[in-house]
Amino acid sequence: MNNIKVRPVLVLGATGRTGSRVAATLSQQGIGVRTAGRHDTDVQFDWDDPTTHATALDGIGAIYLLSPVMRTDYAPIVSKFLDEAERAGVGHVTYLSAYGMGHAPAEVPIRAVELDLLSRSALTHSFVRPAWFMQNFSESFLVPLNDAIAVPNGDGAEAFVDADDIASVAAATLADPAAHAGKSYELTGPEALTVAQAAEIISDAVGRTITYVPIDQDAWIAAMVDAGVPQDYTEILRLLTSTVASGNGSRPNGDVQTVTGRPPISFAEFAAKVPPGWG
Repeated sequence: MNNIKVRPVLVLGATGRTGSRVAATLSQQGIGVRTAGRHDTDVQFDWDDPTTHATALDGIGAIYLLSPVMRTDYAPIVSKFLDEAERAGVGHVTYLSAYGMGHAPAEVPIRAVELDLLSRSALTHSFVRPAWFMQNFSESFLVPLNDAIAVPNGDGAEAFVDADDIASVAAATLADPAAHAGKSYELTGPEALTVAQAAEIISDAVGRTITYVPIDQDAWIAAMVDAGVPQDYTEILRLLTSTVASGNGSRPNGDVQTVTGRPPISFAEFAAKVPPGWG
């Protein structure tokens, strides 16, 4: 445990939305980082190739852990990786979970990984549980298409959070694991917005009208499958959109400010950057 802060941090998914930001933030703070991913990283890492795990873990003090993406059967794979992390002498894991997972049943894969970490005495942990990313509007399934955002969220609201804030909190837990051991942070933006309200803010930023189209959920799921989303992952998408549509989306809290000492980034600040995809 004494070597956590002097050994480098392994950042999984280091070319992704949060991993790249976590790695950059830690590096700026002078903390050693080893980036891991399928390509363009310090070490190659593939969840389906255990031979890549030992090299990634060698000499590591802490891990920024992301589960395999677009899958629902990953808890056993992650558990074996954590076994290997313990054998390698890793001391701390910060896990990118999801908002509200503390109340999820054990069979939900994300919660299963949390429970696995909770059961391990050789590893300290921190859970980072963000609401929906603001970047979903610029890099993922909420990107306006033909100036319309089509998603089955009804009139429900969500306290969208910026990926920069997620990375800042995660980096803080990895820079000082002892201060954040056993902590869970439910990360939100400063306000809960409907997708229609988010579309209005984007409209102001880009100078043209972006509209929200509350599409039928089954039609939306079918479109996601046609776009390449695995069939077994669609139940996760159904759960996420149903939660917001039912009025049970995330609500603002002070966790970002508690950890970082500053207020979370607002949606208007995010939109003002005008991502290239918005034209």
